[in-house]
Amino acid sequence: MRFADRQRAAHLLAEKLQRYRDSHPLVLAVPRGGVPMARIVAAGLGCDFDVVLVRKLRTPGQPELAMGAVDEAGHVYQFGVREADGRDLRDEVAVQLAEIRRRRLAYSSATPRLSAAGRTAIIVDDGLATGATMVAAIRSVRAERPLRIVVAVPVASGSALDLARSYADDVVCLYTPRLFFAVGDFYDDFSQVSDEEVVEVLSERPGVGAEGG
Repeated sequence: MRFADRQRAAHLLAEKLQRYRDSHPLVLAVPRGGVPMARIVAAGLGCDFDVVLVRKLRTPGQPELAMGAVDEAGHVYQFGVREADGRDLRDEVAVQLAEIRRRRLAYSSATPRLSAAGRTAIIVDDGLATGATMVAAIRSVRAERPLRIVVAVPVASGSALDLARSYADDVVCLYTPRLFFAVGDFYDDFSQVSDEEVVEVLSERPGVGAEGG
């Protein structure tokens, strides 16, 4: 199974999420790839959307390999056995927190933050490889005391899906391939999403700051 692009995948996700339409949902995107998808999912559910800022922690010497993730509050989730020594971990956390703060500043003019408290929070990303970043997102959103947390992704590795299920209340995934190397392998167009595109999408939200529905 392949997806033409993030937009097509998001439309398919929105169809699978219709059971949550009447549960006062809030769609939360993991930037940057999840943002254009969240706009489509939220439109399909008739609700608002926002972002949840988390970053992968890169393994020393293997930057494509996640050793965990960190959320905006600085809470760290270390993934499996891929643990760095204390200094490596502290340095990488500092780098990624700086990037989170940069993004928050860049997005702040377009995105007054919406609370997930008492709502169904649907966390959207374009795919899960290890699942570490999604776990950080789930834990961050859980601190806001939502009614439930739903993870929604087009594609995920089997291990990442199992990990997400252990933290979320529900997981909606369109495809779990037997062989998984990279999320982009399952898209015809997996173009990078820029900060400018994220700000543009967020600024187009109707009634920013309202409760949504």
